[in-house]
Amino acid sequence: MKNINPLGLFDDHFLLETLSKLGDPLQKLNKYIDWKIFESPINEAFKNEDRDLSKGGRPPFNRLVLFKALIIQSLYNLSDDQLEFQIVDRASFKRFLGLKKSDKVPDSKTFWLFREQLIEKEVILGLFKIFNETLDAAGVLSNQGKMVDASFVEAPRQRNTREENKHIKETGTAPEEWKVKPHKLAQKDIDARWTKKNNNTFYGYKNHVKADTKTKLIEEFIVTDASVHDCLRRYFVVASYGTITNGERRGTTALC
Repeated sequence: MKNINPLGLFDDHFLLETLSKLGDPLQKLNKYIDWKIFESPINEAFKNEDRDLSKGGRPPFNRLVLFKALIIQSLYNLSDDQLEFQIVDRASFKRFLGLKKSDKVPDSKTFWLFREQLIEKEVILGLFKIFNETLDAAGVLSNQGKMVDASFVEAPRQRNTREENKHIKETGTAPEEWKVKPHKLAQKDIDARWTKKNNNTFYGYKNHVKADTKTKLIEEFIVTDASVHDCLRRYFVVASYGTITNGERRGTTALC
């Protein structure tokens, strides 16, 4: 049967209403979390980097929106490029982030930079701790079982010489000749690494995630270069009665 229904003014409203009836999991997060609790720690971390918008230039993206996008990325195991695409494509993601169809969506490089800044400022684990404690207090996390997974996040492959790659791998720093070419240095990634799995070669990073088995919500995650093994004994330890971090509670069983 041919669909002859014309476009209507309330089509978007009906679409979101249908998504809610079908059980949009992101709406459940909005039900339990007052996202304003994240604004203070995020703004505090960036307090010395806010620029004067009266001098011109494009206003920066709302950092709370960027953090909520990282929540989506963790829940759905998306790369930075896929995160950008899925937000553009999916109405439920836009609603969760408070974006309209006409709003500009941050690109993949913006997500990458924001995540790196949170890691560098050592606040990302604290933010996710607040996230998990809020859900735990609301009784959302079951604490009946945990699962650990690791996934690759590919980065643009570098066209370096063997000598340059050897220097980066051994020292973790950029070769001296790059430092006199700031534009070239800005395009180079010295933190990503190569690895091979199932005869496939990857270059970039690896997300290590610990999630609640019932709700599938992320409780902890760590980003490393791609060469680090899937199992992180010193970070992810699980006991039958709850979550243990860095072996702080006795009677734990290491995952590997």
